[in-house]
Amino acid sequence: METAASSRSDPQARLGGAGLRAFFAIAERWGLRVAEQRRLLGDPPESTFYKWKRERDGALSRDVLERISYVLGIFKDLAILFPDPARADAWVRAPNAAPTFGGRSALERMLSGNVADLYVVRQYLDAQRGWG
Repeated sequence: METAASSRSDPQARLGGAGLRAFFAIAERWGLRVAEQRRLLGDPPESTFYKWKRERDGALSRDVLERISYVLGIFKDLAILFPDPARADAWVRAPNAAPTFGGRSALERMLSGNVADLYVVRQYLDAQRGWG
């Protein structure tokens, strides 16, 4: 039986709350609809999603933590590349001519449902920063 103390010693449990709070703050900045937020998180059941959103805490699977990590990295990269927060936030929805996006927005790529597409967007931005 897991106690509150033992769940706090589990890295995944400790990261859940911080990750969710950061994710929902970014989702608000980017103007993401509920369906888009759920898709980025790997399509959790609606009841689970709303519990996470309400409590801003919860034990998350490795997949969800990985997805949130990529979103945080994308957000960070954009803040570095575009010092104007409005421009950084708008980039996510803007059509992009880079081969990675084929005229679609980064958000469209990220909403494919595959965690690999979050990775690709992060990798693209890292390369734009000179980290790739």
